[in-house]
Amino acid sequence: MFWVYILRCTDGSYYTGHTDNLESRIALHHTGECECCTTTRLPVELVWSQEFSTREEALSAERRIKGWSRKKKEAMIRADWGEVMRLARNR
Repeated sequence: MFWVYILRCTDGSYYTGHTDNLESRIALHHTGECECCTTTRLPVELVWSQEFSTREEALSAERRIKGWSRKKKEAMIRADWGEVMRLARNR
């Protein structure tokens, strides 16, 4: 299985990624060992994740979410699907 996840960084920004081992990847983010922008924005908090059957599905979802506005990501994190849909229509 593969996961797409969103982290909230200490500066309030969001980081979206994908992995085949969520627990291990989050641990790497927490220790700063993940070579990405979160190393300078510690600590991070896992605020959302979803499981996918294939890496291709996860990567596609990650790319789609990365293109979303902050408001749309926050609506998804709250599981406010009505707001996600409204924001998608307003784009």
